[in-house]
Amino acid sequence: MLLADRAYDTDEIILMAKTAEIEMVIPPKIDRIIRREYDEYIYKLRHLVENAFLALKHWRGIATRYAKHSASFLAAVQIHCLAIWLSVRA
Repeated sequence: MLLADRAYDTDEIILMAKTAEIEMVIPPKIDRIIRREYDEYIYKLRHLVENAFLALKHWRGIATRYAKHSASFLAAVQIHCLAIWLSVRA
């Protein structure tokens, strides 16, 4: 599934997604003559993903990547994602 905002609603991207048999969830630009259907519910879930990345960037160690090894960085991201998830669930 290709999930993107209106800026990615171009004929080239649509053609590439169709040839690769990828389902597109891109709202059509306002000036498009032929309106394309898209799953509005899944598009709204995109907001949750963007907010998760925004919350991760607030952690200084992740935003500046203090970890020297990729395994340490991945562990830090997983721990912070868990902290974000637990604060939302509480």
